[in-house]
Amino acid sequence: MTAIGSTATAGAHSLAGCRVVLTAKRRASELAAALERRGVEIIRAPILSIVPHADDEQLIAHTRALIADPPDAVVATTGVGFRGWMEAADAAGCAEELLSVLRGARIIARGPKAQGAVHGAGLTADWVADSETAAEIKELFEAEGVAGLHVAVQHHGAGSDGIDELLVELGARVTSLVVYRWGPSPDPEAVSRAVGMVAAAEVDAVAFTSAHGVVEFLAACEREGLRDAAIAAMAGPVLPATVGPVTAAPLIELGLDPLIPDRFRLGALVRELTTALSARGVAEVSTPAGVLWLRRSAASLGGRALPLSQVQFAVLRSLVEANGGVVSREEILAVLPGSSNDPHAAEVAVARLRDSMGDRSLVRTVPRRGYRLEVSA
Repeated sequence: MTAIGSTATAGAHSLAGCRVVLTAKRRASELAAALERRGVEIIRAPILSIVPHADDEQLIAHTRALIADPPDAVVATTGVGFRGWMEAADAAGCAEELLSVLRGARIIARGPKAQGAVHGAGLTADWVADSETAAEIKELFEAEGVAGLHVAVQHHGAGSDGIDELLVELGARVTSLVVYRWGPSPDPEAVSRAVGMVAAAEVDAVAFTSAHGVVEFLAACEREGLRDAAIAAMAGPVLPATVGPVTAAPLIELGLDPLIPDRFRLGALVRELTTALSARGVAEVSTPAGVLWLRRSAASLGGRALPLSQVQFAVLRSLVEANGGVVSREEILAVLPGSSNDPHAAEVAVARLRDSMGDRSLVRTVPRRGYRLEVSA
Protein backbone atom coordinates (compact mmCIF):
# COMPACT_ATOMS: atom_id res chain seq x y z
CA MET A 1 0.00 0.00 0.00
CA THR A 2 1.36 3.40 -0.93
CA ALA A 3 0.36 7.00 -0.49
CA ILE A 4 -0.50 8.69 -3.75
CA GLY A 5 2.15 11.32 -4.27
CA SER A 6 1.42 12.76 -7.69
CA THR A 7 -1.37 14.89 -9.02
CA ALA A 8 -1.57 12.71 -12.10
CA THR A 9 -2.47 9.66 -10.05
CA ALA A 10 -4.78 11.58 -7.76
CA GLY A 11 -6.54 13.29 -10.62
CA ALA A 12 -7.88 9.97 -11.80
CA HIS A 13 -9.87 9.62 -8.61
CA SER A 14 -11.01 13.20 -7.96
CA LEU A 15 -11.41 14.12 -4.27
CA ALA A 16 -14.34 11.87 -3.41
CA GLY A 17 -14.28 11.10 0.30
CA CYS A 18 -12.61 14.37 1.30
CA ARG A 19 -14.23 16.75 3.77
CA VAL A 20 -13.38 20.44 3.94
CA VAL A 21 -14.65 23.00 6.45
CA LEU A 22 -15.34 26.42 4.92
CA THR A 23 -15.24 29.22 7.48
CA ALA A 24 -16.07 32.04 5.04
CA LYS A 25 -19.50 33.51 4.36
CA ARG A 26 -18.64 35.94 1.58
CA ARG A 27 -18.00 34.05 -1.68
CA ALA A 28 -18.46 30.76 0.20
CA SER A 29 -20.82 29.42 -2.47
CA GLU A 30 -18.21 30.03 -5.18
CA LEU A 31 -15.49 28.29 -3.20
CA ALA A 32 -17.79 25.43 -2.19
CA ALA A 33 -18.96 24.85 -5.78
CA ALA A 34 -15.39 24.67 -7.08
CA LEU A 35 -14.49 22.02 -4.50
CA GLU A 36 -17.75 20.09 -4.80
CA ARG A 37 -17.13 19.69 -8.54
CA ARG A 38 -14.05 17.73 -7.52
CA GLY A 39 -16.05 15.46 -5.20
CA VAL A 40 -15.32 17.22 -1.90
CA GLU A 41 -17.92 17.14 0.88
CA ILE A 42 -18.27 20.71 2.18
CA ILE A 43 -18.89 21.49 5.85
CA ARG A 44 -20.19 25.06 5.95
CA ALA A 45 -19.32 26.93 9.14
CA PRO A 46 -19.38 30.71 8.52
CA ILE A 47 -17.36 32.08 11.39
CA LEU A 48 -18.21 35.74 10.69
CA SER A 49 -20.94 37.78 9.11
CA ILE A 50 -20.45 41.03 7.22
CA VAL A 51 -22.44 43.97 8.53
CA PRO A 52 -22.67 46.61 5.77
CA HIS A 53 -22.61 50.32 6.47
CA ALA A 54 -24.51 51.29 3.34
CA ASP A 55 -27.07 53.17 5.46
CA ASP A 56 -24.58 54.29 8.09
CA GLU A 57 -24.98 58.02 8.69
CA GLN A 58 -21.39 58.28 9.86
CA LEU A 59 -20.06 56.83 6.59
CA ILE A 60 -22.13 59.29 4.56
CA ALA A 61 -21.08 62.18 6.80
CA HIS A 62 -17.41 61.29 6.31
CA THR A 63 -17.98 60.96 2.58
CA ARG A 64 -19.56 64.42 2.33
CA ALA A 65 -16.72 65.85 4.43
CA LEU A 66 -14.25 64.27 2.01
CA ILE A 67 -16.05 65.86 -0.93
CA ALA A 68 -15.80 69.24 0.78
CA ASP A 69 -12.14 68.67 1.67
CA PRO A 70 -10.66 66.57 -1.19
CA PRO A 71 -7.85 64.15 -0.29
CA ASP A 72 -4.44 64.02 -1.91
CA ALA A 73 -4.46 60.22 -1.82
CA VAL A 74 -7.02 57.44 -1.27
CA VAL A 75 -6.27 53.91 -0.10
CA ALA A 76 -8.68 51.18 -1.24
CA THR A 77 -8.09 48.17 1.00
CA THR A 78 -10.74 45.73 -0.29
CA GLY A 79 -12.79 45.28 -3.41
CA VAL A 80 -16.07 44.61 -1.59
CA GLY A 81 -15.48 47.57 0.71
CA PHE A 82 -14.70 50.00 -2.11
CA ARG A 83 -17.75 48.89 -4.09
CA GLY A 84 -19.88 49.20 -0.96
CA TRP A 85 -18.63 52.75 -0.47
CA MET A 86 -19.62 53.67 -4.02
CA GLU A 87 -23.05 52.07 -3.52
CA ALA A 88 -23.58 53.96 -0.27
CA ALA A 89 -22.61 57.24 -1.94
CA ASP A 90 -24.97 56.51 -4.80
CA ALA A 91 -27.83 55.79 -2.40
CA ALA A 92 -27.11 59.10 -0.63
CA GLY A 93 -27.08 61.00 -3.94
CA CYS A 94 -23.44 62.08 -3.81
CA ALA A 95 -21.74 59.45 -6.00
CA GLU A 96 -20.89 61.81 -8.86
CA GLU A 97 -19.38 64.36 -6.51
CA LEU A 98 -17.33 61.63 -4.80
CA LEU A 99 -16.07 60.26 -8.12
CA SER A 100 -15.05 63.73 -9.20
CA VAL A 101 -13.02 64.14 -6.03
CA LEU A 102 -11.42 60.69 -6.36
CA ARG A 103 -10.35 61.40 -9.95
CA GLY A 104 -8.18 64.20 -8.59
CA ALA A 105 -6.52 62.00 -5.96
CA ARG A 106 -3.77 59.40 -6.15
CA ILE A 107 -5.47 56.03 -5.65
CA ILE A 108 -3.56 53.25 -3.90
CA ALA A 109 -5.03 49.73 -4.04
CA ARG A 110 -4.22 46.90 -1.64
CA GLY A 111 -4.06 44.24 -4.32
CA PRO A 112 -5.83 43.35 -7.58
CA LYS A 113 -9.26 42.83 -6.02
CA ALA A 114 -9.28 46.39 -4.71
CA GLN A 115 -7.82 47.53 -8.04
CA GLY A 116 -10.67 45.80 -9.88
CA ALA A 117 -13.26 47.61 -7.77
CA VAL A 118 -11.53 50.93 -8.43
CA HIS A 119 -11.55 50.27 -12.18
CA GLY A 120 -15.17 49.14 -11.96
CA ALA A 121 -16.05 52.61 -10.66
CA GLY A 122 -14.44 54.18 -13.71
CA LEU A 123 -11.29 55.20 -11.84
CA THR A 124 -7.63 54.26 -12.18
CA ALA A 125 -5.44 52.83 -9.46
CA ASP A 126 -2.09 54.62 -9.54
CA TRP A 127 -0.28 52.03 -7.40
CA VAL A 128 -1.15 48.43 -6.47
CA ALA A 129 0.36 46.36 -3.65
CA ASP A 130 1.57 43.10 -5.20
CA SER A 131 1.46 41.28 -1.86
CA GLU A 132 -2.08 42.50 -1.02
CA THR A 133 -0.83 43.47 2.43
CA ALA A 134 -1.08 46.60 4.55
CA ALA A 135 2.64 46.22 5.26
CA GLU A 136 3.51 46.96 1.63
CA ILE A 137 1.32 50.08 1.66
CA LYS A 138 3.00 51.27 4.84
CA GLU A 139 6.41 50.73 3.28
CA LEU A 140 5.33 52.92 0.35
CA PHE A 141 4.25 55.75 2.64
CA GLU A 142 7.45 55.50 4.68
CA ALA A 143 9.59 55.60 1.54
CA GLU A 144 7.79 58.48 -0.17
CA GLY A 145 6.70 60.55 2.83
CA VAL A 146 3.21 61.93 3.36
CA ALA A 147 3.80 64.85 5.73
CA GLY A 148 1.15 67.53 5.22
CA LEU A 149 -0.97 65.40 2.89
CA HIS A 150 -4.63 64.51 3.35
CA VAL A 151 -5.10 60.73 2.97
CA ALA A 152 -8.45 58.91 2.94
CA VAL A 153 -8.42 55.22 3.87
CA GLN A 154 -11.29 52.84 3.08
CA HIS A 155 -11.15 50.13 5.72
CA HIS A 156 -12.22 46.51 5.77
CA GLY A 157 -13.98 44.76 8.62
CA ALA A 158 -10.91 43.96 10.71
CA GLY A 159 -9.79 47.58 11.09
CA SER A 160 -6.95 49.75 9.85
CA ASP A 161 -4.06 47.25 10.07
CA GLY A 162 -1.97 50.12 11.45
CA ILE A 163 -2.21 52.22 8.27
CA ASP A 164 -4.00 55.15 9.93
CA GLU A 165 -1.62 55.19 12.87
CA LEU A 166 1.45 55.20 10.62
CA LEU A 167 0.05 57.99 8.45
CA VAL A 168 -0.52 60.16 11.52
CA GLU A 169 3.01 59.43 12.76
CA LEU A 170 4.36 60.49 9.35
CA GLY A 171 2.51 63.80 9.56
CA ALA A 172 -0.49 63.12 7.33
CA ARG A 173 -4.08 64.11 7.98
CA VAL A 174 -6.27 61.02 7.83
CA THR A 175 -9.93 60.44 7.02
CA SER A 176 -11.10 56.90 7.84
CA LEU A 177 -14.06 55.33 6.07
CA VAL A 178 -15.35 52.02 7.46
CA VAL A 179 -17.65 50.52 4.83
CA TYR A 180 -18.41 47.23 6.52
CA ARG A 181 -17.49 45.46 9.71
CA TRP A 182 -17.33 41.91 10.96
CA GLY A 183 -20.29 40.59 12.89
CA PRO A 184 -20.94 37.32 14.75
CA SER A 185 -21.44 34.01 13.00
CA PRO A 186 -24.84 33.62 11.37
CA ASP A 187 -24.85 29.94 12.35
CA PRO A 188 -23.15 29.32 15.73
CA GLU A 189 -24.34 25.68 15.81
CA ALA A 190 -22.60 24.97 12.50
CA VAL A 191 -19.41 26.54 13.86
CA SER A 192 -19.62 24.41 17.00
CA ARG A 193 -20.03 21.23 14.93
CA ALA A 194 -17.15 22.19 12.66
CA VAL A 195 -14.87 22.91 15.62
CA GLY A 196 -15.61 19.43 16.97
CA MET A 197 -14.92 17.81 13.61
CA VAL A 198 -11.60 19.64 13.21
CA ALA A 199 -10.51 18.77 16.76
CA ALA A 200 -11.42 15.10 16.18
CA ALA A 201 -9.64 15.12 12.78
CA GLU A 202 -12.88 14.11 11.07
CA VAL A 203 -12.16 16.48 8.16
CA ASP A 204 -9.25 16.76 5.76
CA ALA A 205 -8.89 20.54 5.66
CA VAL A 206 -10.27 23.80 7.04
CA ALA A 207 -10.20 26.85 4.77
CA PHE A 208 -9.87 30.48 5.89
CA THR A 209 -10.24 33.67 3.84
CA SER A 210 -9.40 36.31 6.48
CA ALA A 211 -7.06 36.65 9.44
CA HIS A 212 -9.97 37.79 11.57
CA GLY A 213 -11.76 34.58 10.62
CA VAL A 214 -8.80 32.55 11.87
CA VAL A 215 -8.80 34.44 15.18
CA GLU A 216 -12.54 33.94 15.63
CA PHE A 217 -12.29 30.24 14.75
CA LEU A 218 -9.63 29.75 17.40
CA ALA A 219 -11.83 31.67 19.85
CA ALA A 220 -14.68 29.31 19.03
CA CYS A 221 -12.33 26.37 19.69
CA GLU A 222 -11.50 27.93 23.06
CA ARG A 223 -15.18 28.31 23.94
CA GLU A 224 -15.73 24.64 23.14
CA GLY A 225 -12.73 23.61 25.24
CA LEU A 226 -11.07 22.21 22.10
CA ARG A 227 -8.41 24.79 21.24
CA ASP A 228 -5.42 22.52 21.96
CA ALA A 229 -7.02 19.58 20.17
CA ALA A 230 -7.87 21.69 17.13
CA ILE A 231 -4.36 23.13 16.92
CA ALA A 232 -2.90 19.63 17.23
CA ALA A 233 -5.20 18.41 14.46
CA MET A 234 -4.15 21.30 12.20
CA ALA A 235 -0.53 20.39 12.87
CA GLY A 236 -1.27 16.87 11.67
CA PRO A 237 -4.03 15.31 9.60
CA VAL A 238 -6.17 18.44 9.09
CA LEU A 239 -4.68 20.89 6.60
CA PRO A 240 -5.29 24.58 7.38
CA ALA A 241 -5.66 26.36 4.03
CA THR A 242 -5.56 30.14 3.63
CA VAL A 243 -6.08 32.58 0.78
CA GLY A 244 -2.83 34.46 1.46
CA PRO A 245 -0.07 35.33 3.95
CA VAL A 246 -2.11 37.89 5.89
CA THR A 247 -4.78 35.29 6.57
CA ALA A 248 -2.13 32.71 7.42
CA ALA A 249 -0.29 34.92 9.95
CA PRO A 250 -2.28 33.91 13.10
CA LEU A 251 -1.73 30.22 12.23
CA ILE A 252 1.98 30.68 11.60
CA GLU A 253 2.29 32.41 14.98
CA LEU A 254 1.03 29.15 16.52
CA GLY A 255 3.79 27.21 14.78
CA LEU A 256 1.47 25.76 12.13
CA ASP A 257 2.34 25.41 8.46
CA PRO A 258 -0.79 26.46 6.55
CA LEU A 259 -1.25 26.18 2.82
CA ILE A 260 -0.66 29.57 1.17
CA PRO A 261 -1.17 29.81 -2.60
CA ASP A 262 1.39 31.71 -4.66
CA ARG A 263 -1.36 33.95 -6.02
CA PHE A 264 -3.78 35.28 -3.43
CA ARG A 265 -7.03 34.30 -5.18
CA LEU A 266 -9.82 31.86 -4.46
CA GLY A 267 -9.05 30.10 -7.74
CA ALA A 268 -5.43 29.61 -6.72
CA LEU A 269 -6.56 28.39 -3.30
CA VAL A 270 -8.84 25.80 -4.91
CA ARG A 271 -6.08 24.55 -7.22
CA GLU A 272 -3.46 24.23 -4.50
CA LEU A 273 -5.90 22.75 -2.00
CA THR A 274 -6.92 20.20 -4.63
CA THR A 275 -3.29 19.27 -5.20
CA ALA A 276 -2.56 19.03 -1.48
CA LEU A 277 -5.62 16.91 -0.72
CA SER A 278 -4.83 14.61 -3.62
CA ALA A 279 -1.58 13.71 -1.90
CA ARG A 280 -3.06 13.33 1.59
CA GLY A 281 -4.84 10.45 3.25
CA VAL A 282 -4.98 8.27 0.14
CA ALA A 283 -4.11 4.60 -0.03
CA GLU A 284 -3.92 2.38 -3.07
CA VAL A 285 -3.10 -1.27 -3.68
CA SER A 286 -2.90 -3.23 -6.92
CA THR A 287 -5.28 -6.18 -7.32
CA PRO A 288 -6.01 -8.57 -10.20
CA ALA A 289 -9.13 -6.46 -10.92
CA GLY A 290 -7.22 -3.17 -11.05
CA VAL A 291 -6.02 -0.54 -8.61
CA LEU A 292 -8.05 -0.40 -5.39
CA TRP A 293 -8.10 3.14 -4.06
CA LEU A 294 -9.30 4.41 -0.67
CA ARG A 295 -9.74 7.82 0.85
CA ARG A 296 -11.47 8.80 4.10
CA SER A 297 -14.89 7.44 3.13
CA ALA A 298 -14.75 6.58 -0.57
CA ALA A 299 -13.26 3.73 -2.59
CA SER A 300 -12.85 2.79 -6.21
CA LEU A 301 -11.67 -0.32 -8.03
CA GLY A 302 -10.18 -0.05 -11.49
CA GLY A 303 -11.50 3.51 -11.73
CA ARG A 304 -15.06 2.46 -10.77
CA ALA A 305 -16.56 3.91 -7.60
CA LEU A 306 -17.59 1.19 -5.15
CA PRO A 307 -21.04 1.51 -3.53
CA LEU A 308 -19.97 0.64 0.00
CA SER A 309 -21.78 1.08 3.28
CA GLN A 310 -19.82 2.41 6.25
CA VAL A 311 -19.47 -1.14 7.60
CA GLN A 312 -18.25 -2.49 4.27
CA PHE A 313 -15.78 0.39 3.95
CA ALA A 314 -14.40 -0.31 7.44
CA VAL A 315 -13.88 -3.98 6.60
CA LEU A 316 -12.23 -3.12 3.29
CA ARG A 317 -9.90 -0.63 4.95
CA SER A 318 -8.75 -3.35 7.37
CA LEU A 319 -7.97 -5.64 4.44
CA VAL A 320 -6.17 -2.90 2.49
CA GLU A 321 -4.09 -1.92 5.50
CA ALA A 322 -3.00 -5.55 5.83
CA ASN A 323 -1.74 -5.30 2.22
CA GLY A 324 -2.34 -8.94 1.39
CA GLY A 325 -1.84 -10.21 4.92
CA VAL A 326 -4.46 -12.15 6.83
CA VAL A 327 -7.08 -10.26 8.83
CA SER A 328 -8.60 -12.45 11.51
CA ARG A 329 -12.32 -12.78 12.17
CA GLU A 330 -11.72 -11.13 15.53
CA GLU A 331 -10.17 -8.12 13.78
CA ILE A 332 -13.13 -7.95 11.39
CA LEU A 333 -15.54 -8.05 14.34
CA ALA A 334 -13.60 -5.21 16.00
CA VAL A 335 -14.48 -2.78 13.18
CA LEU A 336 -18.16 -3.75 13.11
CA PRO A 337 -20.73 -1.77 15.11
CA GLY A 338 -21.77 -3.27 18.41
CA SER A 339 -19.79 -5.82 20.40
CA SER A 340 -20.69 -9.13 18.77
CA ASN A 341 -18.30 -12.08 19.17
CA ASP A 342 -20.21 -14.20 16.68
CA PRO A 343 -17.91 -15.31 13.82
CA HIS A 344 -20.99 -15.47 11.61
CA ALA A 345 -21.27 -11.64 11.82
CA ALA A 346 -17.78 -11.35 10.33
CA GLU A 347 -18.70 -13.83 7.58
CA VAL A 348 -21.82 -11.86 6.69
CA ALA A 349 -19.89 -8.56 6.59
CA VAL A 350 -17.23 -10.04 4.28
CA ALA A 351 -19.87 -11.62 2.03
CA ARG A 352 -21.63 -8.28 1.59
CA LEU A 353 -18.31 -6.57 0.84
CA ARG A 354 -17.58 -9.17 -1.85
CA ASP A 355 -20.95 -8.51 -3.46
CA SER A 356 -20.38 -4.75 -3.49
CA MET A 357 -16.90 -5.10 -4.99
CA GLY A 358 -18.31 -7.06 -7.92
CA ASP A 359 -15.49 -9.63 -7.88
CA ARG A 360 -15.89 -12.10 -5.04
CA SER A 361 -12.46 -13.64 -5.67
CA LEU A 362 -10.67 -10.48 -4.46
CA VAL A 363 -11.33 -11.26 -0.80
CA ARG A 364 -10.06 -14.75 -0.03
CA THR A 365 -11.02 -16.92 2.92
CA VAL A 366 -8.02 -18.34 4.74
CA PRO A 367 -9.27 -21.49 6.54
CA ARG A 368 -9.21 -21.26 10.34
CA ARG A 369 -7.38 -17.90 10.16
CA GLY A 370 -9.53 -15.20 8.55
CA TYR A 371 -9.52 -13.25 5.28
CA ARG A 372 -7.05 -11.55 3.00
CA LEU A 373 -7.22 -9.22 0.03
CA GLU A 374 -5.84 -10.62 -3.23
CA VAL A 375 -3.08 -8.19 -4.20
CA SER A 376 -0.78 -8.09 -7.20
CA ALA A 377 2.97 -7.84 -6.95
